[in-house]
Amino acid sequence: MSTALLLTAGVIGGVIGTAGGIASLVAYPALLAAGLAPVQANIANTVALISGAVAASVASRRELRTHRRGLPGWAAPAAAGGTAGAVLLLVTPADVFAWIVPLLVAFAAVLILVRPFAGSPPTSGRPTRPDSRAWPAAVFAAVFAVGVYSGYFGAGAGILTLAAVLHLVDAELVRANAVKNALTACAGVLPAVVFALVADVAWWTVVPLAAGTAIGGAVGPAVTRRLDPRVLRAIAALMGFTLAAWLALRAAR
Repeated sequence: MSTALLLTAGVIGGVIGTAGGIASLVAYPALLAAGLAPVQANIANTVALISGAVAASVASRRELRTHRRGLPGWAAPAAAGGTAGAVLLLVTPADVFAWIVPLLVAFAAVLILVRPFAGSPPTSGRPTRPDSRAWPAAVFAAVFAVGVYSGYFGAGAGILTLAAVLHLVDAELVRANAVKNALTACAGVLPAVVFALVADVAWWTVVPLAAGTAIGGAVGPAVTRRLDPRVLRAIAALMGFTLAAWLALRAAR
């Protein structure tokens, strides 16, 4: 029963996660329902969802071509931040960010709804995008900070990354979502390795969840290309507010 639940949650989470939503909105509660404690569920969530981010990045090669020069440079702070967050999770109490996390996720959801400033209106009908070369330090700092959050508490990291990319890198939602998927993968790889080596990973939950997430992650980009960006933005924001409310209620218990 738990295997079927986690496999299904992985597929659904992989699709909505790579299509601009939050995979953890489905995956994290499923892990809790399977009987894991919050910290153990967080570790399993981080390890399992990396498969979906990698699959989505491969499926988003077309959108990522626009940023093929910038991505290698952004991958380093994402990976460094993710590793720092994973170490932080292992050495500090799990409830340190209990009240900060919902606020961060809600703030990111608001940023998703706010149209990023992208210079003067386009005359060609094509969407303009922020020039990340104008403020590389801001991009690196944002990617590193979200990476730390991703490694420490992965739920909601995708929407935080998407908000940062929309405002600092690319205002076009489909391309921004592809960059988000790639950076999420970079931020999650090393934490997954760290957890696999030194943490108590519930592999019986990770395997079916990861398999489902890989399937959903491969399908997600195709779904994204067919959705109206305004609808996609609204769905992502709604998921952000929902997750923020759920996390706040959980912290209040």
